[in-house]
Amino acid sequence: MEQNKPKAFLNIPTAILFASVIVAVAIVWSRKPTTTLPPVNLAASAQAAIAGSKSPNISSVTSADHILGNPNAPIKIVEYSDPSCPYCKAFNSVMMQVMNVYGKNGKVAWVYRSFPLDKPDADGNVLHPNAGHESQALECAAALGGNQAFWSFEQQLYTITPSVTPQSPKGLDQSKLPVIAKSAGIDVNKFNNCLSTGQQANAVEAQYEDGLNAGIAGTPYSFIVTSDAAPIPLPGLQTYSTVNNAIQILLSQGNTSGSN
Repeated sequence: MEQNKPKAFLNIPTAILFASVIVAVAIVWSRKPTTTLPPVNLAASAQAAIAGSKSPNISSVTSADHILGNPNAPIKIVEYSDPSCPYCKAFNSVMMQVMNVYGKNGKVAWVYRSFPLDKPDADGNVLHPNAGHESQALECAAALGGNQAFWSFEQQLYTITPSVTPQSPKGLDQSKLPVIAKSAGIDVNKFNNCLSTGQQANAVEAQYEDGLNAGIAGTPYSFIVTSDAAPIPLPGLQTYSTVNNAIQILLSQGNTSGSN
């Protein structure tokens, strides 16, 4: 798949503005439970983009992606997510707020990619044992019902799934997945067959490998993608205010005519 290439980005005054408003704490649920990582200055990503260096190795957005909103939106937010991740559950609400504001006018699109943390760590522990199964369920929803069914399934899944914590280590009761599928208008028999036979396992693994190539170790992890910049990382659970400020700055440039 074609890789995004670094391009000219923001002018210096804008970079300074970027630095003044986009300083966030990255909260990432990685292979071992963590609380808060050291503060991440997102302006460093802008400076790297200005210099045309350190571009994340993220695959280009294509029609094969799960896209909510205008496929030709000047700004795309590509999120790598785990359905069992408590921080992803919270960030899902942030992204819905973003889309309620910017999706209606076609300025921002949301791209979902799976990054299930269901692989054993060095000690053999699995953080989210159902995450891969749930990610395959999402892909089955898309394969059987198209993009609209995918997003209906995604929203319901993230709404009803309890966060995987020591108090609820198994997260969602997997018998709920066909119930969600039916609610999303998907043929339940076909859905169950798709899920039980692992028809979408390779699709999930490909997205996971893409995330690894982009340097992701935990979720949620997102990138702001435009036609005029190297992708800008948004690590961890970002607030609506942080994401909104980034969008406002990019739109103010008036040169985000489209993104690939």
